[in-house]
Amino acid sequence: MEKNEVMKMKSSESQVMDGSDIMKLVGNEAVFSNFVDHKFQELDIDKDGKLSVKELQPAVADIGVALGLPPQGSSPESDHIYSEVLQEFTHGKQEKVSKTEFKEVLSDILLGMAAGLKRDPIVLLRMDGEDLLEFVKSPAFEPEMLSLYSELELPDGSLKDYIIKAFEKLTVDQGMPPASDSWVMSNVVEPVVESCIGVSNEQPVTQEAFLAEFKKVAESAAQRLKEQPVIVAHSENTFDGSGIKRLLSNKFELDKTLDSSLKTIPRDRHGKMSKEYLRVALDVLSPSAGLPPIGAVDQMDKVIQEVCKMLDADDGKMVKEEEFKKLLTEILGSIMLQLEGNPVSVSTNSVVHEPLASSSTLLQPPSISEM
Repeated sequence: MEKNEVMKMKSSESQVMDGSDIMKLVGNEAVFSNFVDHKFQELDIDKDGKLSVKELQPAVADIGVALGLPPQGSSPESDHIYSEVLQEFTHGKQEKVSKTEFKEVLSDILLGMAAGLKRDPIVLLRMDGEDLLEFVKSPAFEPEMLSLYSELELPDGSLKDYIIKAFEKLTVDQGMPPASDSWVMSNVVEPVVESCIGVSNEQPVTQEAFLAEFKKVAESAAQRLKEQPVIVAHSENTFDGSGIKRLLSNKFELDKTLDSSLKTIPRDRHGKMSKEYLRVALDVLSPSAGLPPIGAVDQMDKVIQEVCKMLDADDGKMVKEEEFKKLLTEILGSIMLQLEGNPVSVSTNSVVHEPLASSSTLLQPPSISEM
């Protein structure tokens, strides 16, 4: 879905999260101090004026929610990020965190989130069936659905199988929330397919039968969305190398980032590091270079793989720290050149399952009466 297509949505149906609200909060010293006081008191269970690692956990969990991470314990990748957030507060060693330290780190994290949202805004779409109905009635419906029908490979599939598979391929710009989401599948798709088609086992499924039945089911799905709208978070990211270019052009920031990325890399007794850890270091510095985490975007993983192969980054040889940093910088430069020539664009859509206001209690400002 193109950004201008997203913005065509009625203002009542969409909301853009571009980081401006976060910037206003952090930028107003009086309001932000009051905000921090309120949250610190909320977290300081034993009222000793400092936050223990245990007391910080709700804050770390809420920051994860605000960053769009799955709950802690869901995956090693996201757990690593939760661990990094906690270490930001504790500096990896402190047992207790003062209010001043809490405020400084929270400010840095929020500003980082705001910068990310400014660069890649998230559009919240309220999908109420109107766009789906518009698609069904449009001249584009028949050719697009016939094209989709030709892509379905279900040799022994029933009409019901075809309809469900077709819903899985519909996109947000056709008015359908992602059917890959289990809630959408069980609360929208399956009920309307069941009520419209029943136990039909007609085979083979002709394109005429598919088109006629899908239209009927899609109209029913639009009605169901009208009764029970779904909120979808839509984001688009374009990785064009500009983040790497900014980092490489600032020697002080680059040196600082490289030093930080090497902190957790194991060394042998001579202080040398294995080149097999280059990807680990790259993953640690990826936010500073405007890159996604390794494993998050297939196209980006392929670019990194090609660059590492070209520079013999995976041969496992032991190298000194300066050589390791030099190789890491060369990898960044090569990735930048690849992306400048062929930018990678990624669009994601995910269903928001809880009211946005309550998704992260940490990031909710106190009510007016508390200010």
